[in-house]
Amino acid sequence: MRSRVIMVLAVMAVLLGTGLLVPTAYAKLAGDDPTGGTGGGTAEKVPAPAPTAPPAPTLADAPVSVTFKGEFFAWALQDRKTGQVSGSKNMTSTSSTESMLKVWIVSDYLRELGDQKPPASMLKNASLAIRDSNDDATNRIYAKSGGSYRALDNGQPGPVLKRAITICGLKDTKPGNVPGYEGWWSFTRMSPRDAARLGDCIADGKAAGPHWTKWVLNEMAQVRGSVSKQLARAGGGRWGIIDGLPDEITKQGPVAMKNGWTPLSYDGNWHVSCLAVTDKWSLAVMMRYPVRQQLTYGAKVCASVATQLVTPQPGAALKVPQPIGKL
Repeated sequence: MRSRVIMVLAVMAVLLGTGLLVPTAYAKLAGDDPTGGTGGGTAEKVPAPAPTAPPAPTLADAPVSVTFKGEFFAWALQDRKTGQVSGSKNMTSTSSTESMLKVWIVSDYLRELGDQKPPASMLKNASLAIRDSNDDATNRIYAKSGGSYRALDNGQPGPVLKRAITICGLKDTKPGNVPGYEGWWSFTRMSPRDAARLGDCIADGKAAGPHWTKWVLNEMAQVRGSVSKQLARAGGGRWGIIDGLPDEITKQGPVAMKNGWTPLSYDGNWHVSCLAVTDKWSLAVMMRYPVRQQLTYGAKVCASVATQLVTPQPGAALKVPQPIGKL
């Protein structure tokens, strides 16, 4: 009887020991540790994921709302990486370029030279045409490139404008149709869509060619003068889109720009065209509005469009007020 009791107790001890050992062994096989650690009893420290840097602000397609009191307002933005152009519904409608076209006139002249260096006086004219929007300097360049002010037969573009249409792939551009001013480069009709393409054409090197593109873009980045300082045949042109860009964009690299602006008696309107281009985008804004409103009005509209296209919005870093109303 005693031997049976001893045997039963021995079997129970084995079973109990097995029951206690199995969970421990299973836990170790599963990589767990009853002490709360991993293997050696020390808790493993899993590194926290590295914070993701927010994307750098840029300009991208977005709703634009502007209270505009005038005859014409349109804008277009080209993504220079994809080539996609977005903008207002009327971005293919045209208005006069005014001095915005000077960057093409200069680029066209320099491209035709190739690696040849122009006379110092002509290079100075090219610089003045862009930096100070000097009309007389532009006319000298225009004449050297085969431009003239004769009446055009059947409204056909002259050689300078024809090359712009062909080289830059412009779809809506045509000579001005103001009676008595046929052939004037300032009255060239261009859509914002084509103006954005023109900016891309200058930045990618097709307009001025490989030897002169960097020079032209540098001159455009050095445009000077405020909206309030204007002369009869030259004037300050550093305003508009550039004022709508936050520091987060302007610090990424130079912003090349060229504006055009004239109060015209034949229709009683300011004709304002704004163009700016970087390595990421090309933006154009064009408008016509009554001369009783100041040039500063058009400058603010151009700035407001740029501000609303900033993506992502950096909030308080913006240098101009938020949209001035609804179109």
